[in-house]
Amino acid sequence: MSTNRKDDHVQLAEELTTEGRAAHPAGGFHDLRFMHHSFNGLARDAVDISTTVTGAHWPVPFYINAMTGGSEKTGQINADLARAAAATGVAMASGSVSAALREPALEPTFRIVRDSAPEAFIFANVSPEASVEQARRAVDLLDANALQIHVNPAQELVMPEGDRDFRSWLDRIAEIVSGVDVPVVVKEVGFGLSSESIAELVERGATTVDVSGRGGTNFIDIENHRRSRQEYTYLSGWGQSTPECLLDTLHGPAGAPEVDVLASGGVRTPLDVVRALALGARAVGVSGHFLHVLMTDGPEALEGELTAWTDQVRTLMTLLGAADVTSLSSTDVLVTGETAEFARLRGVDLPSLARRRTAAG
Repeated sequence: MSTNRKDDHVQLAEELTTEGRAAHPAGGFHDLRFMHHSFNGLARDAVDISTTVTGAHWPVPFYINAMTGGSEKTGQINADLARAAAATGVAMASGSVSAALREPALEPTFRIVRDSAPEAFIFANVSPEASVEQARRAVDLLDANALQIHVNPAQELVMPEGDRDFRSWLDRIAEIVSGVDVPVVVKEVGFGLSSESIAELVERGATTVDVSGRGGTNFIDIENHRRSRQEYTYLSGWGQSTPECLLDTLHGPAGAPEVDVLASGGVRTPLDVVRALALGARAVGVSGHFLHVLMTDGPEALEGELTAWTDQVRTLMTLLGAADVTSLSSTDVLVTGETAEFARLRGVDLPSLARRRTAAG
């Protein structure tokens, strides 16, 4: 491993993502199927794949989610990601700006995101340990349209140098939500927000969350590999998958909360994007897959991949008879396997999900 934690994260994320594809091919999304109906009544070119996130119009319903920054190497990765985002109309989130808040010399590795994508929708990213003033500095550094607050207790506890005291997190989040001048999204980092956690966030003023479930980049695995002894291998499957989070939050017995929900974690294909949208996500974040394309095939390939995903999402929505993203909530979703077992235990009415088209008339 290198001496820079951010570089270690990128290297391990790429290695473990490649290994994880073989062991866990679909991050829970394989348990979601659509009922096929032959007469969709649509023209593909008329399908609207745009969405609204934090009050802003996005031309496509997926985005490059938070990844990196904080070293020369990761700064170049940020630049390449941002240029691809700018060329394709895709939103992007930076990695945690915490390093630059501590060391101003690292600011260019984050500022390059805005420099490379002057018109793109950009999220800055901070931890719940940040003060309101630090959150404002992060937003200013990227001239960001919105702010992500990442919550990562599982990662911190396994990280050798991580935080061990989480008592102030909810209060800090409430202070940041009310103290910055841009919309705030509270997100997990790959272990899933439960409906109970989201209810606690809503009580603190949160209006948008990213459930960020298990199935993508696994920060327990990454931090465990950085330990001299890998004591926490048994935690590799910790947390809820993204489909489980969406079912629990948006289709549970308590009903959907008063919050906009984004989805990320284990998203590897355009079909996964459409699956998440059909369960109620407003937009879908992707990290590991896009990083893999960039690291393996280069910036032009990533731009091509983003364009291809845009095209394929429109095709899939046409196949499903969904004229726009909102219409996906009337598609028939069949939930099977481990995800169905989870949903039943959490009180989700799965037969209703499988017959939504009939119920919509």
